[in-house]
Amino acid sequence: MTPADLRELAMSASHLRTRERFLALYEITQESCATRIAERTHRHPQTVMEWLHLYNTGGPEALTYQRTGGRPPFARRSKPALARRSVPPNAPPQPRL
Repeated sequence: MTPADLRELAMSASHLRTRERFLALYEITQESCATRIAERTHRHPQTVMEWLHLYNTGGPEALTYQRTGGRPPFARRSKPALARRSVPPNAPPQPRL
């Protein structure tokens, strides 16, 4: 894969984290080092090196961001707010524990 390919992958990536990873690798190919890239992007140098090792062992697919768990983003909730309610709208509020 050429540096131009890395740049194209970065520009066409759908997620910001994937874009950041490909741009970091692109900059490494432009005679920069992982430490300088890490300082400029406010990342730990070992994180940038990890991206490089992931790419070398797994190719571009290894750098694609994949959500690993946790609560879904707020904007992705599929049910309307009223459908999620289990108490009538006029019921007194319950104290939170």
